[in-house]
Amino acid sequence: MKINHTFVSGNNSPKSFQAYRRGDFDLESGIVKKSRKQKNSPLGRMIKSFRNKIHQLHPLLLLLICLSLMITVFIVFDGKFKMMPSYRAASEGNVVDIYPFANFKNLVMVAGHSVYTSSGCDKVDKEDAWYLEPYQKHPGQAATFITHIQKGVEIAANDDVALLLFSGGETRKDAGPRSEAQSYWTVAESKQWFGKGDSVRGRALTEEHARDSFENLLFSLCRFRELTGTYPHNITVVGYDFKEERFVHLHRSAIRFPESSFFYSGTPSTQNSREAALKGEAMVRSQFQEDPYGCSGSLHHKKLGRDPFHRTVPYPNGCPEIEGLFRYCGAAPYPGFVPWA
Repeated sequence: MKINHTFVSGNNSPKSFQAYRRGDFDLESGIVKKSRKQKNSPLGRMIKSFRNKIHQLHPLLLLLICLSLMITVFIVFDGKFKMMPSYRAASEGNVVDIYPFANFKNLVMVAGHSVYTSSGCDKVDKEDAWYLEPYQKHPGQAATFITHIQKGVEIAANDDVALLLFSGGETRKDAGPRSEAQSYWTVAESKQWFGKGDSVRGRALTEEHARDSFENLLFSLCRFRELTGTYPHNITVVGYDFKEERFVHLHRSAIRFPESSFFYSGTPSTQNSREAALKGEAMVRSQFQEDPYGCSGSLHHKKLGRDPFHRTVPYPNGCPEIEGLFRYCGAAPYPGFVPWA
């Protein structure tokens, strides 16, 4: 028979009688074990508080919050997916609609060495029509610039899938805000593209931010990517013959471009400047051997001096796949991803 034990309080209301204290009673030992109080952690309190607030929200307000979160997630993921498709599209078939020069596969880069300052185009072969540094003031110096320009045009003319880039920024304060690259393009135009205008003019463009030889190469790669949607299969650099080792062995190695796809077309300096040019080149080469990316010491300070108009370099915005290469600064070769390696 089941017996309910109750007692009557002062207000005559029955209450259940607890035979044992609260806790766990061990029948064998006759000991009452104290129950452990459940700990309420700060995280638990926070979650409980947040849950209570959610329940108190008006359904319409809750719906608006959910929609806002969904839109934010969509924007973030959509932005990430738009970073790479343009590069993948280069092997798909619709890049002509996206990039104006998508059909070109090779790069011919002419490195600039001076700014043309004359108001007319009838003095391109005269030294006083160019802004020359003291070490450049030699008879016949202007002619060497024209030779580089002509050489680049001729190489491009012999390669139907080559894009010609004149590279060089606004490096001379006294020359005004004119770039080396635009100077070379203007000279080529004044020379009627050396008889190759119909073939080359429409695919000859400029890269107008480089401040040294390494940037001539790296920035031109990025510029090529901006224009074509991909990176060049082959690169030909046009410059002075005594700079071949610097480009082929130092700069090419720094960006890890395949040696079998890299070419250099060198032309001589003026005869009376040859000795000084070789001595100066040996010094610059040793600097790049210690600082391959030109990001510290004397090479870095030289670049700063060649930016008198404080131009903002737009790269690597046009070539996001090699952003790490632009940021890298070290004596060892860049260890990250490059599309051509």
